[in-house]
Amino acid sequence: MTDAAALAPAGPPGRGPVPAVRRGKALRTAVMRHTVLMRARLAASALSVAALLAVAACSPADDGAAGDASSAGADAGYVTPGKLTIATGEPAYSPWVEDDDPASGRGFEAAVAYAVAEELGFAQDDVVWVRTGFEQAIAPGPKDFDLNVQQFTITEERRAAVDFSTPYYTTAQVVVTLEGTPAAGATSLAELEPLAVGAASGSTSFEAAEAQIAPAAGVQVFNTNDDAKLALQNGQVDAIVVDLPTAFYLVGAELEGGVIVGQLPDSTGGDELGFVLEKDSPLTDDVSAAVDALREDGTLAALEDEWLGSAGAAPVLQ
Repeated sequence: MTDAAALAPAGPPGRGPVPAVRRGKALRTAVMRHTVLMRARLAASALSVAALLAVAACSPADDGAAGDASSAGADAGYVTPGKLTIATGEPAYSPWVEDDDPASGRGFEAAVAYAVAEELGFAQDDVVWVRTGFEQAIAPGPKDFDLNVQQFTITEERRAAVDFSTPYYTTAQVVVTLEGTPAAGATSLAELEPLAVGAASGSTSFEAAEAQIAPAAGVQVFNTNDDAKLALQNGQVDAIVVDLPTAFYLVGAELEGGVIVGQLPDSTGGDELGFVLEKDSPLTDDVSAAVDALREDGTLAALEDEWLGSAGAAPVLQ
């Protein structure tokens, strides 16, 4: 039997089939009812699906997704999520870092670095130390550290390639000599002028010596502070100019009979040292805020006194 025949009504019992005309009309009516019923069912299904989609769209994301988003936001800008990667020199010297071991937290810069890390919300165990060269750190380009600390003087020229935090230390420039040299008893700049004075090439110490002592023979140039120190020990120069922390270290640990003659007058305030960060780092403002907080609450001054000593030990030369 066809579908149409199945839908056609049969005649009353004992009377035979319904006439063809009546059967056709009944068939059309049954088909129409069937079609309407199917359309109603489809419409109801569509409404149900739409309602489910609307509920899903309005529902909050699951806790795991929300946590992942929050974590990603918190780690934005860091080399390693959840860690603070700090670089220093290879090797790192006292009094900035004691025993070339920054992870110990001993030495002025190591101690300041951990204080900044704490301000940023990192535990000591979450600080990762790496090593870089000085010039490598201030060259343009991506960095494998979040911040770098190794006595970087803040200058506008360097700002073109890297970011700096606000300064964590301001240096003074100091004249160092040995007992028994012509410079040992000097109490004025005029007494140093006829003497042989040396400093490291390209350093602020060299510039300060040129401008303020102005030795008659000019400032003798050396590649590094170590080279200048050796020249002093060998009698090639009568005195050298270095920053105050280096002067304390040389006199206390490396120069037998070393003497601090005094500070250069215009070096009061001196060079400003700051943390180096990648150019346009999203962390620069946070690191600067941490340094500023440590300055305001006296932490930087206390660490300076602990590791670098008092500038009063070096009288100002006039």
